[in-house]
Amino acid sequence: MAKIFCVANQKGGVGKTTTTVNLAAGLAKVGQRVLMVDLDPQGNATMGSGVDKRQLELSVYDVLLESASVREARVTSDKLIDGACSYDILGANRELAGAEVELVDVERREKRLKQALLEVAPDYDFVLIDCPPSLSMLTLNGLCCAHGVIVPMQCEYFALEGLTDLVNTIKQVHANLNRELAIIGLLRVMFDARITLQQQVSEQLKAHFGSKVFDTVIPRNVRLAEAPSYGVPGVVFDPSSKGAQAFVAFAREMVARIDAL
Repeated sequence: MAKIFCVANQKGGVGKTTTTVNLAAGLAKVGQRVLMVDLDPQGNATMGSGVDKRQLELSVYDVLLESASVREARVTSDKLIDGACSYDILGANRELAGAEVELVDVERREKRLKQALLEVAPDYDFVLIDCPPSLSMLTLNGLCCAHGVIVPMQCEYFALEGLTDLVNTIKQVHANLNRELAIIGLLRVMFDARITLQQQVSEQLKAHFGSKVFDTVIPRNVRLAEAPSYGVPGVVFDPSSKGAQAFVAFAREMVARIDAL
């Protein structure tokens, strides 16, 4: 049965989408069956997985409005099929922005995604959900169906402030909507060991959150930044780059951490 994880942070520009697509590819590379769900109307995780969001016949929007099932809407990117990093994608496009309004008056509005994923849970080992950078009905749908949250964050001062807000949000969802929800771990991304401040914030994180901080650190890496323009994860674009190797190591750490739970 699949373990479902949201990749979330209420602060924008911290690498949520980069983390989601590269972790999906990394998990697939180490032999896991993966579904990546794009819950952001911008559709960046969809495009970054090699799927043209403008050509989607069905998307997560149709799933949330219960006009299509996950099995009907999921796709696999042609750019990933030939490699060892293939995973399924439940894509998103700008239609998804309208779901916020359309879900306002419907029953079980925050549980729509949870219900839809139950049908395909046996097909996968991991389901990764890329959440938008705000606490919206879309993010709430992700948090309500997740077993845990992976929090990518830069080691900067303002990132610590944003983390406090996210922790409070997760506590509220845990108390009222999803008793399984917990922070699985904090992932340090875009890390540059030459910057003293980043080292200091990293140490603060480890001191405060202990084992909740993943051992793997994702370095700042140009190849990871270039990969989306080619429509593939960095793990596929340049497997030998430091960023790609770090995400494969992170995938192995995730598998080991989940096996230990």
